[in-house]
Amino acid sequence: MNVFDQYEVWFVTGAQLLYGGDAVVAVDAHSNEMVKGLNESGRLPVKVVYKGTANSSKEVEAVFKAANNDERCVGVITWMHTFSPAKMWIHGLQQLKKPLLHLHTQFNKEIPWDTMDMDFMNLNQSAHGDREFGHICTRMRIRRKVVVGYWQDPETQRKIAVWMRVCAAWADAQDMLVIRFGDQMNNVAVTDGDKVEAEQRLGYHVDYCPVSELMEYHSQIKDADVDALVAVYFETYDHDAALEDKTGEAYRKVWNSAKAELALRAILKAKGAKGFTTNFDDLGQTDGSHFDQIPGLASQRLMAEGYGFGAEGDWKSAALYRTVWVMNQGLPNGCSFLEDYTLNFDGNNSAILQAHMLEICPLIAARKPRLEVHFLGIGIRKSQTARLVFTSKTGTGCTATVVDLGNRFRLIVNDVECIEPKPLPKLPVASALWIPQPNFEVGAGAWILAGGTHHSCFSYDLTAEYWEDYAEIAGIEMVYINKNTTLPEFKKELRTNEVYYMLNKALM
Repeated sequence: MNVFDQYEVWFVTGAQLLYGGDAVVAVDAHSNEMVKGLNESGRLPVKVVYKGTANSSKEVEAVFKAANNDERCVGVITWMHTFSPAKMWIHGLQQLKKPLLHLHTQFNKEIPWDTMDMDFMNLNQSAHGDREFGHICTRMRIRRKVVVGYWQDPETQRKIAVWMRVCAAWADAQDMLVIRFGDQMNNVAVTDGDKVEAEQRLGYHVDYCPVSELMEYHSQIKDADVDALVAVYFETYDHDAALEDKTGEAYRKVWNSAKAELALRAILKAKGAKGFTTNFDDLGQTDGSHFDQIPGLASQRLMAEGYGFGAEGDWKSAALYRTVWVMNQGLPNGCSFLEDYTLNFDGNNSAILQAHMLEICPLIAARKPRLEVHFLGIGIRKSQTARLVFTSKTGTGCTATVVDLGNRFRLIVNDVECIEPKPLPKLPVASALWIPQPNFEVGAGAWILAGGTHHSCFSYDLTAEYWEDYAEIAGIEMVYINKNTTLPEFKKELRTNEVYYMLNKALM
């Protein structure tokens, strides 16, 4: 099922009874036609549901309370068709807990110069009413997205669609459970953080799960189910024929990887989790059921299905990847968890190799991935293990991470250009090679100055606009590194933000 099918966005039109009942009837008819047109445009991922005109404070409050209590509703679009006195919106806005989009548009596209009279003017006052509504939202410090444009224009609809995707991902995060198999690894700081504050601010809940519990599921996996999944692997991915030799060690490693995938899938489903982390220092006890190596192939395939993933206990990346995957649904080019691996200094083409031990999502592969078995000399069990090997597509993309700065979360976003890598015959892992914008020196320098992680969540299809909407809904800081970034100005932005958030906290 398309993840967006379970959600809807409510459309509420602001009006009043000053101009008489006939005017409200006309407003209602126009609104119905607009909502019908938006839904039939084919550009919006989430269904728009018209909830009528709001003509008084009680009506506004009632519809916003209803939105809060409806699990299908992931956001509210408001439009002031005619002049709607903003004081009547105060109590409703105080109640609203769902994301808000203020659409500044008009039913008719052009002014009917030859026929326009006072009745038309009284009915069509979005230029007036939307400013009144905008003022009260600003005065009340209401976080929202403002979209300005004619409702039938593709660009207007595109902006609404972006916001809808973010709203759906935000709703998905509010009941997101991320399971950590094992704890944070090797005293790493940047991938850890305040889980209590994350649940308050970002919605998701992070639980530790002992690997021994995972191994209970692992021990119950039936051999026939493993055999069936191995057959799927061989049918789906390119591979050497020797892998299918059931007497060989390589086949056994593929089989073990399939059993690990089934075990992970079973426990995630049983717990209702949407994401997970692993740790290659905790793979189960050797005197019982255990993984023979980090379950990299399983992680790759589960990411492609939408499970959030973070390596080495990185629960923030696991949650953020799930959010990226939801926003990315139906878009063509894919997304993945990635890690800054190693640097390539090459003048204007200086770039960062993005890879990991094993766990890169095949949604970003340029060609059909190859199933391969190779030695992995890291972690408590150094051994042969299966993985999908590929290089990513070339093209522009956007990567993001969330860091905990103690007094706030910071969302760091960087535009990147994925370029064609050279072959890596002795590093058989999935990888991408990118140049952070505006260039390697500034992009990497700004990321480090902002406190960015070595892990990030990447998409070819998402842009900074998605992340602006996400940060607005979440109420967190966002910094954006792009083609126009300079280090002096970026440093000023970081210092200014620090002052803002310190003062904001002091005033709370």
